[in-house]
Amino acid sequence: MNLKEVLTLADRIVFEKTGQHLDDLQVAVLRGTLQRETYKHIAKDLDCSESSVRKVGAKLWEILSEELGEDVSKTNLRSAIERLQNSNVVNFVQDVVVSSNFNIGGSARHPPDIPNSNPPNQETANSKPTKTLHQDLSEMPELGDFFDRTLELQTLTTWILQQNCRLITLTGISGIGKTSLAVQLVQQIKDEFEYAVWYTLDKFPTDKFQSNLTQLFSQSENPDSSPTNQKRLPLIKYLQNHRCLVVLDDVHNLFCSGELAGKYKPQYEEYRSLFKQIKNLSHQSCFLLIGWEPPKEVPQLTSENTPIRTLQLTGLDTAAAGEILRDKGLTEIDNCEALIHRYQANPFWLKSVATLIQELGIGATELLIDDTILLPEDLKDILQQQYDRTSELEKQVMSLLATENQPVNFAKLLQNGQISSSDLLNALQSLSRRCLIEKQESLYTLPPVLKQYIKGL
Repeated sequence: MNLKEVLTLADRIVFEKTGQHLDDLQVAVLRGTLQRETYKHIAKDLDCSESSVRKVGAKLWEILSEELGEDVSKTNLRSAIERLQNSNVVNFVQDVVVSSNFNIGGSARHPPDIPNSNPPNQETANSKPTKTLHQDLSEMPELGDFFDRTLELQTLTTWILQQNCRLITLTGISGIGKTSLAVQLVQQIKDEFEYAVWYTLDKFPTDKFQSNLTQLFSQSENPDSSPTNQKRLPLIKYLQNHRCLVVLDDVHNLFCSGELAGKYKPQYEEYRSLFKQIKNLSHQSCFLLIGWEPPKEVPQLTSENTPIRTLQLTGLDTAAAGEILRDKGLTEIDNCEALIHRYQANPFWLKSVATLIQELGIGATELLIDDTILLPEDLKDILQQQYDRTSELEKQVMSLLATENQPVNFAKLLQNGQISSSDLLNALQSLSRRCLIEKQESLYTLPPVLKQYIKGL
């Protein structure tokens, strides 16, 4: 659907709901959103306040969410419209659009003909989402700013809804946007499950976690029974009997600091058995694990023939990363790609350095001359947290890599350090699982930001 067709469709939906057609401001918000403009940019074009634009946008997303049957926001409007294209709703809209006149933005106009689309898949047209019996998403953060992750969202949705993966890990270095991506995903697919829950793993022993889940299931199945009279099944039985989506955020809190990646703290050892059950036993549910490092039970490389997957999140594309800089007012950068590349298009890292540049009034273009890498305090704090989790062996390897100007192979690392080949292999694997090093074929290197941080220690 082109822009005109989307506006016509939106006008029809809003008119059905409110009895009023889209006004100029609503059209501008929709058009700007589809063209990936920020609220600030839309407000500037209209010569009005950003708060007014946000208020109009919020009302539009509320109406569209109710009418389309899913949470619609500025960040997922495009994908929501794309899904609508493939649903039986489009046929209804086409019938209405080609036979009606709409008053969009205050001027009467005849909408363009919408090309004939392929008939919807019969299964898709007739299927309805599973009625969700219970959602416990109280620990799920608000989405906030979300930048385009269309490919990653499509990948995760396919793994969960079409390939019925049982255990998925979403990993990546600090600030890369793992939790934001997961929140967006859950908002889009939660109604496909009978149960949808989100837990943040911080001082959450296995027995308490499993007890909370089984209590949730048993209370929903027997709402009239008192808690003392409820007979609870093992957790895996509920996962087999019901379609459940369970998200566990900050999984790295289960693992020891000062050790190689994935070693469980003594009080969390039972999670190992739980993850093995979820991985190996047949059931119709999905666990999504989010963190700086995955459990050892989930390999980095998985086969398409298994119900286990790992997605290691990398930086944003240049267009989405550039939107972060524009939001921070860094519009004077002629070659923003260099700055984006230097900070690996990491959303948090870019926001941090852009804020520092803006507050100090530094000319951003000056930073591009001598390859300066700024490390604001909030960025150093988050890097310190990840660095402190590593073992002494990993710290030695990172120190070696920090002295190299070019990516190096295993043989050179072995030659330059006082580390045995076995220990070096284990350290490289652990650093890779923690997303702290980059591998290019058989060569290893540190991200520029992390290299700068380690040099300053």
